[in-house]
Amino acid sequence: MVQIEDDNGKKYKIEDLNSFKLHIKKYHSKDGKGDGSLHEENGYWFRVTEEFYDYVMGL
Repeated sequence: MVQIEDDNGKKYKIEDLNSFKLHIKKYHSKDGKGDGSLHEENGYWFRVTEEFYDYVMGL
């Protein structure tokens, strides 16, 4: 299980990394880059910047 930090500094455990990546890719990216949108999951918030997108895809 992978753990990442949200925008508020809270630790979030990703239960299904593949599903998380697919969601970020499908709904929060454009042309293979983070689109700056805000992703909320179980009360945790993530701004999907290009840096965040690259980090998640590299996990």
